[in-house]
Amino acid sequence: MKASDQLDAAFAALANPTRRAILAQLAQGEATVNALAEPFDMSLPAVSKHIRVLENAGLITRGRDAQFRPCTLNAQPLEAVANWTDQYRYIWDARFDLLDSILMNMKDQKDE
Repeated sequence: MKASDQLDAAFAALANPTRRAILAQLAQGEATVNALAEPFDMSLPAVSKHIRVLENAGLITRGRDAQFRPCTLNAQPLEAVANWTDQYRYIWDARFDLLDSILMNMKDQKDE
């Protein structure tokens, strides 16, 4: 998979709050599909579809442990997402610096 395709797949997977919640669970350690499905008010097949999207995006891997297939977080695609967003950090830094300056001026005017 090309890097741009992997980035697209990661963003598409991360666009859904259920999938982000599943990744947050997996950040605590590996888990079975049943354990991942527990907090959600949806069917096991629906959760399995979300897991498949995450797996296709490379964000999780599934192992084999007897009859269980525990899921594990694969953070490498998240690094690509972080690197992509980091290239725009200077824009936000400049905006926050400007906001800080405006707020300080407003405070100084109020104190006068």
